Amino acid sequence: MALRLKMKEDSFVMETDFRELPISPDGVRGFRPYQLMIAAIAGCIANVFKQILNKMRLEVENIRITANHKRDDKNAGRIKAIHLHFTLKGNHLPEENVKRALALARKNCSMIQTVQACVHVTESFEIV
Repeated sequence: MALRLKMKEDSFVMETDFRELPISPDGVRGFRPYQLMIAAIAGCIANVFKQILNKMRLEVENIRITANHKRDDKNAGRIKAIHLHFTLKGNHLPEENVKRALALARKNCSMIQTVQACVHVTESFEIV
């Protein structure tokens, strides 16, 4: 599958089947590249996590993810670390089952597996 990007003024736009996604170096005209990378990692593990929770027949009403990150300003702004905090809402969510599901999600998330050698990714969760 090929991604298509086109220049638009001083930034770029990724063309997708859904819509255009603006990518901007300064965040004024679109998403900054590091934001997209963090969103891709968070979105990937979230989707895998939700699938695993469903297979475990756990009743999840909602999942919210807060992503915090650290960047290395001395090394081209490289992302050094990402922490993903999951807030789950639902009925009958045993903490041990959620913990096991999150560990499996990490193991099966292609984005985390791709970056884990150079980006320290951690996860935590709370059930509300």
